[in-house]
Amino acid sequence: MPSLKEVRSRIVSVNSTKQITAAMKMVSAAKLRRAQDAIIRMRPYAEKLQTILGNVSASLDSSEGVYSAPREVKKVLFVAIVSNRGLAGAFNTQVYRLIRKALADAKEQGQEVHLLPVGKKAMDTYRRSGLLNDQLPADLAHLFDGLSFDKAAPVAELLMQQYASGQYDRVVLFYNKFKNAAVQITTEEQFLPILPTASNEATASRTSKVDHIMEPDRATIVEEIIPKSLKIQFYKALLDSFAAEHGARMTAMHKATDNADALLKDLKLTYNKARQASITNEILEIVGGAEALKG
Repeated sequence: MPSLKEVRSRIVSVNSTKQITAAMKMVSAAKLRRAQDAIIRMRPYAEKLQTILGNVSASLDSSEGVYSAPREVKKVLFVAIVSNRGLAGAFNTQVYRLIRKALADAKEQGQEVHLLPVGKKAMDTYRRSGLLNDQLPADLAHLFDGLSFDKAAPVAELLMQQYASGQYDRVVLFYNKFKNAAVQITTEEQFLPILPTASNEATASRTSKVDHIMEPDRATIVEEIIPKSLKIQFYKALLDSFAAEHGARMTAMHKATDNADALLKDLKLTYNKARQASITNEILEIVGGAEALKG
């Protein structure tokens, strides 16, 4: 049985850890509320816009649909959206696992893959992987420091430039989609080229060409509305990951606090047993000494 001093030290240590995890849980809960409100407001707009984007892109010909024209996929860019900090359970690991599977699939198809890390943890993980492209920015962790559309737009524009120039034939986002505080859905989402919607695919199978009445004119849609819509889709993915991160961290810290409570209960029981055994030994020594004096 450990000594009283050892058990007492462990109790102090676990109690300090419990205070830290409880504080982190409260901080994440406060941040989660703001992040959750942001993604809930953004998601219906972004999803409807994505549907319209797929329908409109399908009606453009190859010369107009720069971001939707199909081509042979030889080079692919994976965008890993994770967190800047840890202590969020399996939040980052789930994204890495999905990327490993996608890398294996791309390798089987003979495709060259590069990776763009968004988040400090992704940069730390893939720094020496050989997947990073020196021509792309290496540090995008600042995006989550005061996350806003103005910060996300230049990165989305860079991705569009890389695709339009032919540097990459496909761009895929990997991130955790926020469902609730306890559940995050690991998502693999094609960013470029723009995929047609399911309803549009059905229409395309019945007709040779999808026709739409466009307002404003087609040139304005191609030059302004489609790029802006793509930037909003990228911003939505960042908001989803940001809210999911705080939900995962709040859940992880809640479990850590509960585990600390259970451990403290066991340690206090061990401490009381050790203290009782120590007192019993002292009584036995006193009684033995008194008997020896009588003899």
